[in-house]
Amino acid sequence: MRSLTSPTLLAIGGLLSLAAAMGIGRFVYTPILPFMVDGLNLSADDAGLIASANFLGYLIGALFGAMRGLPGSARSWFLGALFASAATTGLMGTVTSLETFLALRFIGGVASALVLVFSSSLILDRLRTSGKPGLSAVHFAGVGSGIAFSALLIALLALANASSSDLWFAAGGASLLLLLISANLVPAQSNVPTMEVPAPEQGPVSDKLQLDGSLIRLIFAYGLFGFGYVITATFVSVLARTTPDLQPSEPYVWLIVGLAAAPSIFIWNQISERTGARRAIALACLTEAVGVSLTVLSQEPLIFRFGAALLGGTFMGITALGLVEARAHLAKLGTADPRRILALMTASFGLGQMAGPWFAGELYTLTGSFEAPTLCAAAALVVAALLVVR
Repeated sequence: MRSLTSPTLLAIGGLLSLAAAMGIGRFVYTPILPFMVDGLNLSADDAGLIASANFLGYLIGALFGAMRGLPGSARSWFLGALFASAATTGLMGTVTSLETFLALRFIGGVASALVLVFSSSLILDRLRTSGKPGLSAVHFAGVGSGIAFSALLIALLALANASSSDLWFAAGGASLLLLLISANLVPAQSNVPTMEVPAPEQGPVSDKLQLDGSLIRLIFAYGLFGFGYVITATFVSVLARTTPDLQPSEPYVWLIVGLAAAPSIFIWNQISERTGARRAIALACLTEAVGVSLTVLSQEPLIFRFGAALLGGTFMGITALGLVEARAHLAKLGTADPRRILALMTASFGLGQMAGPWFAGELYTLTGSFEAPTLCAAAALVVAALLVVR
């Protein structure tokens, strides 16, 4: 029984939960979208609207997760949200109307935000008290691992001429399997060995959420980052399919994003230790701005794939470093509940994500190209970098 509650297996449980709810539940829409465009004649603005519905749900879920006094345990919310994510993913294969797509993706977005908030609250705190905070990189690697897994799953099923419905069914089934495994690795009570961990230096603890200018700038930057990465993350597979020179890259581009994302948190953690979290976040934002720009400024397949790799190699690093930095800064301000700042950061991130696909879809309808919205996204990432290091 001791082995089932070790810090390493607890972190793996977190990895599997984020792979299910984020890597698959949130991001499998990207590799399935070209099949929906072809099979259902889905327009770019409708595709962007569906993505934005998911991110609106993500925003609502984050705000809900910040509420105090929610009934039930954190683990119950964690597992319930995981199930809702798996169910809504599978149900996407049973419908064809835009309204139902919007509803299912909205609910799935709520679920994915709740999984992130409650899994991070449960698992990161347990890892810290066990003296293994570095294993948080394993937990957050679940997003990239889930993206890579879903990319392989979709590519293999595409070889068998699967329809978009078949792809959604397979993704939902995979999410459900990961839920069952994760539930066994994240127990109701923490039985991991604990050790005395020095508390962060802080003043008197308050129940109120205290914000200063530095933290407010970080929150705004996190929202701009959400806007800046999500346009390419949503439409990169469609971009590959609709650009003749890039079509050979379509089966691989999302896999490249996932494989680059999986180790990225460990890498950016190492950079953060040397430069400080704020400089590392800014550097990652600038690197990502280059990556998303390369996906539209050249039709050379190698450059396109390199841009996708830069996207994958940065967006989860920024996501994790932003949350960790917000928690650390909040501790210095003497505010007690870390879940509230996690939820507030996630809400800012979700607001940026919600705006991005809608903006890109509308601008694509006007211009017939993803170049303009992608370059706007790159500009937002540059502004985010400036805000963080000010």
